[in-house]
Amino acid sequence: MSDSQVVIVAIVAGAILVSSIGKQVSSVLKSQAKERSRREIAAYIAEGSMTPEQGERLIRAGERPKSPCES
Repeated sequence: MSDSQVVIVAIVAGAILVSSIGKQVSSVLKSQAKERSRREIAAYIAEGSMTPEQGERLIRAGERPKSPCES
């Protein structure tokens, strides 16, 4: 393999690696934000400023509807 081919392979591999790490970081941040929201809703319910039904509606508002293919 020539030097230019090695450089191209290294650049492509690096781009794939950076993309993969970026997706993982994004996923972790989304999970943390969702958990933080759940805790805040639970705190509002515990202090009585929100009913459990209102909290459930808020939590469900952020979920994707299940497709018929999912069980």
